[in-house]
Amino acid sequence: MTDITPLDDQTLDALRNDFSSDEKNRLAMNAVTAAGIEKVARNYDRARLLQRRFSVSVDNGEVTHQDRSGRCWLFSSLNVARFVAKRAMGLKEFEFSQNYAMYYDKLERVNYFLKDMAALLRAGEAVDSRLTQHLLQDVMGDGGQWTMAMNIYKKYGAVPKDFYPETESSKNTREMNVQLRSLLHTAVAHMAAEPDRIDDIVRETTAAGHRMLTIHLGEPPKSFDWEWTDKDGEFHRDGEITPVEFWKKYVDAGLEDYVCLVDDPRAEHPKGKKIAIEHLGNVAGGDPTEYLNVPNQFMKDCVRTILSEQGIPVWFGADCHPMMDREAGAWATDLFEYGHVYGVDFDLDKEARVRFADSAMNHAMAFVGVDVDDDGKTTRRWRVENSWGSKIADKGYFTMSDDWFSEFVYEVAVPKSMLPAEYQQALSEPAINLPAWDPMGALAK
Repeated sequence: MTDITPLDDQTLDALRNDFSSDEKNRLAMNAVTAAGIEKVARNYDRARLLQRRFSVSVDNGEVTHQDRSGRCWLFSSLNVARFVAKRAMGLKEFEFSQNYAMYYDKLERVNYFLKDMAALLRAGEAVDSRLTQHLLQDVMGDGGQWTMAMNIYKKYGAVPKDFYPETESSKNTREMNVQLRSLLHTAVAHMAAEPDRIDDIVRETTAAGHRMLTIHLGEPPKSFDWEWTDKDGEFHRDGEITPVEFWKKYVDAGLEDYVCLVDDPRAEHPKGKKIAIEHLGNVAGGDPTEYLNVPNQFMKDCVRTILSEQGIPVWFGADCHPMMDREAGAWATDLFEYGHVYGVDFDLDKEARVRFADSAMNHAMAFVGVDVDDDGKTTRRWRVENSWGSKIADKGYFTMSDDWFSEFVYEVAVPKSMLPAEYQQALSEPAINLPAWDPMGALAK
């Protein structure tokens, strides 16, 4: 590494002199050290002009709270489902058990990971290969995708939150995940050392994973007695019902037939083609995690149509961190003027941000409103149901500028029936397979 030269005293002196020669640097230093970069860089005019009024709005009630967990993809998908369920049962407020969904997601992931690793080891994959190390490092996080959520609901259904409430470990998953990760790392180490015992190790580890999950999250119900009083005060009783029966009866909106559209901005991945991420999934035998790569504007048009004509929320995934005012609940591409404070030109476009690891999908939410100009063509802003509780933003609801959607929204889930014929055809064609570490495989947390 002799070509990597150290910072010498001459270079350091030049850096110091350059900083001190511009009085704006000292002013910026005084402000940021006292108040923090977000308060100093916040664009006052942009912030005050990003209004919270929408020409189309879907009322989904009080927001949910994922606490200290990465379950946003489950919360947001269940927020879409709960809107449908509330409408079907005439309820003003209702919430599904996110703990129930997470329990079976993690149990299925134990099986998926062990079977996947067993196949790789039997095929001769080295334990120190990039793929093996990526899978070991990435295992047993909380994040996921729309298709993965649907795999859980189709197989296990869903239950009202009262029948399987949150636990300390569902609200704060870190320690549980650490122990599960260690369990799976240990299993892979034993499989590599004792290849003739792989099947026994998989079986024993799956049983241990089930035991650990039940200790942390409780034992999920196989059935429950369902009764409720609707918003008009009328009492209803269904009697005993299983979680799968409950899902099929009260979430009959075709959600399982939705497809995931993504905006992969890299030129080598053409629009109108299906892409998939290798080794990304949760339920063995479930639907694969695949996306149809489309223009960002097509995604916007689909969301607007669903909100305006069907009146239900729309699940989406985005890179939530750039240009976000968390407390005010706002996103806009010019909401913060970081470059002006630092004297730096942050000039990467969406494609470059993805290519150089500056941006990827990391959070899932639901669109519940849109503001469209009187011309019916120009979208101004979007209303977003988040899962970070009601103490921030507009009682937990965020406002997103339309230009922010263009730059940082990567995925939406929409009915397959909305797609034109050429996109329908693309869904039946083989996907372009991307490696497990590709940024399009980033999980919403």
